[in-house]
Amino acid sequence: MSGRGDSEIAETREEQSDPGDAQALDDVEDPAQEARRARWTAVVTGALLTLAGLAASTLRATGSAPALVPAAYAFGAAVCALAAFLGNRGRTRRALWLLVAGVMVMALGDQFD
Repeated sequence: MSGRGDSEIAETREEQSDPGDAQALDDVEDPAQEARRARWTAVVTGALLTLAGLAASTLRATGSAPALVPAAYAFGAAVCALAAFLGNRGRTRRALWLLVAGVMVMALGDQFD
């Protein structure tokens, strides 16, 4: 113990902190803002991966690839679309795992080509 009272410690901390730093910390630590950013990231990433999977499925279906390849891309795109929906609902952890699973299904389907 240093023997200082609580008022001395509070004054020391106030003297050391900059008022501009407190505002920056409030912006970063706002849980609602972080949750909103996570939802938008899940939605946008899911939508982009869905579009990429559908485009790849369409391109592979018109080519000479086995039928399993475009089906895998389409299924992976559907999983990514589900992830975007769940991300919009606030289920960002499940959305992240579904995005990973959807991309893995698309990559696995590409191995059959």
